[in-house]
Amino acid sequence: MDDELLKMLVCPETRTPLTWAEDSLIEQINTRITSGTLRNRNQQPITQKIDGGVVREDQQYLYPIRDHIPIMLVEESIPLNELLPAS
Repeated sequence: MDDELLKMLVCPETRTPLTWAEDSLIEQINTRITSGTLRNRNQQPITQKIDGGVVREDQQYLYPIRDHIPIMLVEESIPLNELLPAS
């Protein structure tokens, strides 16, 4: 994905802007996926690693990117409350 596409995307739930996820966050998410300890917002286990992600403005959820396609479904978003340090 490129920056121009990112400018057009918004969170499907809040309609707020999105930002690129840091590489360290993607690595942390993929580690949790590999260990079988990460669930999506629908409480379903996530089994497929992600290539990247976009983070909601309030940093509560990440929308995964797989095969260069952002998965912009609310129920597929990944809660970040356990992954990001409290601000």
